[in-house]
Amino acid sequence: MAFDPAPFRDLFPALAMTVGGRPAAFFDGPGGSQVPEAVIAAHRDYYVARNANTHGQFQTSRLADETVEAARSAAAALLGAEGSTSISFGQNMTSLNFALARAIGRTLQRGDEIVVTDLDHDANVAPWLSLEERGVVVRSCPVHLDTCTLDMDALRAIIGERTRHVAVGYASNAVGTVNDVGEIVRLAHAAGATVSIDAVHFAPHGLIDVQALGADFLLCSAYKFFGPHVGILYSRPGALDHLPTDRVRPQDPAAPTRIETGTLNHAALAGTTAAIETIAAQGDGGSLRQRIASAFAAIYPYEHGLAGRLWQGLRAIPGVTLYGPPVGDALRAPTVSFRLAGSDPASVAARLGAQGFFVWDGDFYAVTLIKRLGLADQGGVVRVGMAPYIVDREVDGLLQAVRAIAG
Repeated sequence: MAFDPAPFRDLFPALAMTVGGRPAAFFDGPGGSQVPEAVIAAHRDYYVARNANTHGQFQTSRLADETVEAARSAAAALLGAEGSTSISFGQNMTSLNFALARAIGRTLQRGDEIVVTDLDHDANVAPWLSLEERGVVVRSCPVHLDTCTLDMDALRAIIGERTRHVAVGYASNAVGTVNDVGEIVRLAHAAGATVSIDAVHFAPHGLIDVQALGADFLLCSAYKFFGPHVGILYSRPGALDHLPTDRVRPQDPAAPTRIETGTLNHAALAGTTAAIETIAAQGDGGSLRQRIASAFAAIYPYEHGLAGRLWQGLRAIPGVTLYGPPVGDALRAPTVSFRLAGSDPASVAARLGAQGFFVWDGDFYAVTLIKRLGLADQGGVVRVGMAPYIVDREVDGLLQAVRAIAG
């Protein structure tokens, strides 16, 4: 089924915003998407009708319990998890990943190895680097700089008998590269290592199936797929059971609460469920998972078409350098990053922003990749992200604005 952006756009109040009398175009999704009215309403409904802590013997507390369980079930459907007990929540992906790294680190010995990559957001690198103080060795897989893709031959050589854990991104938040995470999981498991996948940048754009991947852990963030600021951690059944996590003594030691600390943000969890249901409403099918799969089957090619339109348009502008794999037939996130000769990325982003085109500039915490590209001292790149609420006329307007800046 073809995706129609018009009714989808109507769900988002923020899209009515103007800048200097011009409609705003939200190409800033890689840093956080806009939210539909349903998410806003879910927050209000929580505070009006179910605002309480959990596990009480009264109505609002029981409704709070239902709110948490509904969010776990919705996230499980989004990720293809075995069930709600595989879903833990936290303040954000970074906090959850630090908690996971600390717990895994306590099981390691001096000289054990962790593998990360040069392509990743630092939220999937720094938590593992922190284990070096325990004598753990952190090794990083390099990148083919011409295509910004992982050097899989190097990765096969790096993963060895001392490897205990591999942390890899599903997709690069800086340049859109999608990694062969299924093969990486296979390589890690063959060496007896566990795997965690940072899916923050892929989750808004494509269907994830954690069971098919064989992932031990997978993390993502609801605010990247039309929801509030909530971190989500998938754990394979049994994967959390013996990890020495940080927790207070009365806390339930079983998954999924074993890695959760303190009271969760229940209103945000209500919003997370609403965001996932918004995605599902764009598809067909019986179960929530089926509707989510159907929705992404329509959303992915739509966003890919927008990214291709932008990529080809930018290629034709003198002085533009594009980064990442070309937008074509290969699996790729709809994120396009570029530089314009004679203009630093911050200046380009500011001029575009003044015209209502919201884009990012910098390294986006993909610090190693930007350094390897030789751009760390040059302001990084300009990053443009597609979302289902973007339409052709906005892409064309952005291209016209870049052409004007290029002169």
